[in-house]
Amino acid sequence: MTMQPLEPTLDTFQNPLARYFAATRPAFLSASLMACLIGLAIAHHGGNALDAELAVITLVFALLAQAGVNVLNDYYDALNGTDAQNTERIFPFTGGSRFIQNGVLTLEQTARFGFALMFGVMLAGLWLMLRSDPHLLYIGLAGLFIGWAYSAPPFRLNSRGLGELCVAAGFLLITVGTDFVQRKGFDFAPLIAGLSYALLVTNLLYINQFPDRKADTAAGKLHWVARLDVQHARWGYVLIVVLAYVWLMLSVLSGWLPLLALLALLALPLSVKAARQLLRHAAQPQQLGDAIKLTIAAMMAHGGLLALALFIGK
Repeated sequence: MTMQPLEPTLDTFQNPLARYFAATRPAFLSASLMACLIGLAIAHHGGNALDAELAVITLVFALLAQAGVNVLNDYYDALNGTDAQNTERIFPFTGGSRFIQNGVLTLEQTARFGFALMFGVMLAGLWLMLRSDPHLLYIGLAGLFIGWAYSAPPFRLNSRGLGELCVAAGFLLITVGTDFVQRKGFDFAPLIAGLSYALLVTNLLYINQFPDRKADTAAGKLHWVARLDVQHARWGYVLIVVLAYVWLMLSVLSGWLPLLALLALLALPLSVKAARQLLRHAAQPQQLGDAIKLTIAAMMAHGGLLALALFIGK
């Protein structure tokens, strides 16, 4: 039996730099890293010479954005009370970072930090606009709005059943924006290339909502897992898996992606195994730890293989 990681305490994070860094949930920022890699790979596949400096700043931009969203989501979930009353959480995957609930950061410190990160995102975005193309502004504004409105009132998009759409759109925008900076213009290629990965990231949100379901329902955070009966909600995960891999195959069959992109299908067994565990244990959320880990593994394997295929495929 695997040991569950200990939740954060003030004693374990006495160093302020370590405390604030950990509050961003750095282990999960790899999701943005992979979305960036797919964006760079599709730009390269399209015949564009990659600018290393722009690529690095774009990556920083994306990581800051996800970090800011993570921190602000903790802040707004503390305000609505869902994290405080979450007794079925699987740390560190669900129930928030626990930094506010365990007294590591105050509400005010969390809010200031989250908005400071978003300000850093805006500065990085402005620099990229000057070096790439002014129309990058539209991608940046859309991403910032989605990240903030996901949990912030009055929008609270996840509470209105739009959380999955927000996550898919947000990570797809990272791929589109990364490609845009290199290409210095819009193209459909990153939308096509990034969608299957964005859907698998969405499934991480989806499965994480099962352990949080009771607390979220009590707090009025009515995403689809909270709205539906558990036995029906579990099939949403299967639907998203099917959509992701069917999209990948259709993209290759249509000639939009190279044949080598089918390498990303090697992640399918991980998704299938996670889906089977969710179908079996949806009503016992404490049993979903392994399924969540498999969901992360499938997402990262799919993204990594897809990026590799686009870098080397013709």
